Amino acid sequence: MRIAFGADEGGTPVADDVAAALSLRGDELVFHVADEPWPDVGRLVGEAVASGRADMGVVCCWTGTGVSIAANKVPGVRAALCADAETARGARRWNDANVLALSLRLTTRTVALEVLQAFLDTQPDPDEAENIAKVSGPDRP
Repeated sequence: MRIAFGADEGGTPVADDVAAALSLRGDELVFHVADEPWPDVGRLVGEAVASGRADMGVVCCWTGTGVSIAANKVPGVRAALCADAETARGARRWNDANVLALSLRLTTRTVALEVLQAFLDTQPDPDEAENIAKVSGPDRP
């Protein structure tokens, strides 16, 4: 899987562990941005996903909220701020989220890796196609 990854604070334990975990999974990091302002991180990762350069994206900032809002401004992106594995599974299953947002402040390294795995290993539920289309919008894939 091709993953776009970004964190506005590179070198943090959570950001470093997530990037390392992606590599260990065998995922290809097609885009990695660090130490840029959070609006740019969200937008750049969102653009990589929306353009098809990446299959999925992961963004991190202090709260996770800013990068998720910025990513969601990109047509075709459905970013979800997730603090636990069940929320990540639901974001994929019921919303076909394609960008995971994480908080660097609240998320422990262990939880971040659990959330990442749940997000990347869960597929959208075909029975939710109608609802997924509603949240995708008319101009979004």
